[in-house]
Amino acid sequence: MDFMAPIQLEKLSPPITYGDKILLVGSCFTEHIGNALLEHKFNVLQNPHGILFDPASVYHSLMRYIDGAPYRDKDLFCLNEVWQSWHHHSRFADVNKEAALDRMNQALEEAHVFLKQTDWLIITLGSSFAYRLNSNNPDAALAGLKVANCHRAPGQWFDKKMLEIDETVALLDNLYHRLRIFNPKAKILFTISPVRHLRDGVVANNRSKARLLEAVHHIVNKFDHHYYFPAYELVIDVLRDYRFYDADLAHPNYAATGFVLEKFTASCIDEASQALMKEIQPLVIARRHRPFHPQTQAHRQFLAAQYEKAELLMAKYPFLDLKEEIAYFKGDEQ
Repeated sequence: MDFMAPIQLEKLSPPITYGDKILLVGSCFTEHIGNALLEHKFNVLQNPHGILFDPASVYHSLMRYIDGAPYRDKDLFCLNEVWQSWHHHSRFADVNKEAALDRMNQALEEAHVFLKQTDWLIITLGSSFAYRLNSNNPDAALAGLKVANCHRAPGQWFDKKMLEIDETVALLDNLYHRLRIFNPKAKILFTISPVRHLRDGVVANNRSKARLLEAVHHIVNKFDHHYYFPAYELVIDVLRDYRFYDADLAHPNYAATGFVLEKFTASCIDEASQALMKEIQPLVIARRHRPFHPQTQAHRQFLAAQYEKAELLMAKYPFLDLKEEIAYFKGDEQ
């Protein structure tokens, strides 16, 4: 008897390899994938604007990376004593305006250079709901501005809208044409986040996800070099159980994200890179090890053994960056 719905995962062709540059943009689930790739020493840049949920915000951030136009003083606003941007996650906020602006522009410049050389752009869309400032906000000139983050501003400052399928398709269509000019070799891998936006209500969340799915598959079927990985379906239709969610019943838990990452690795990463990931994994685990008695001879021997393994691995694969691990095992970070 089967207790899980079967799902056929097509192999990504061409697959992701260790030689690729990978830019990840989108919802919080993007960072589950990005952190796993970073942990295994892939060349990754993720969410240069911070976490983004809706297609309009993702589109705006990518257009900004392509154009490379820096943010100015007028792009920031002060709320609750900190300077922020309507286009950035709150991790860029700062009590000092210049510091916030500098952080945003450093991330923008890095993203501009990285996207120009990117082999894979992984986009994870989380919600069809988009927010715009209305005339109730303190700066009337900003009325109609699409925002990526509401920054806990008063709700009456915003109008909320579920983007139509055609609107999302238009954004992704334009992204394709702009990106083909900026970086012709870039390939796009779409995923839909399995995180449930229950604040919108169960019915509205499902409508929102359905619109994203329809728009993404329209683009994938229309253009070459566009692909889809079913992270959403793996959680919602294959695992299909609340025991795979955190206590909020909205976010997939450790077991669920691990399951999705296993499937992602098997279907999207080439076999040689998968083998190398298995070699790197013990070093990653050893690096996280926190000893009860770090001054013992046994721990020093453990560090020496891991240091030797890391050195041998870097010698065998010169493109790997294990400097952080080597410094730790050598004792430079103790």
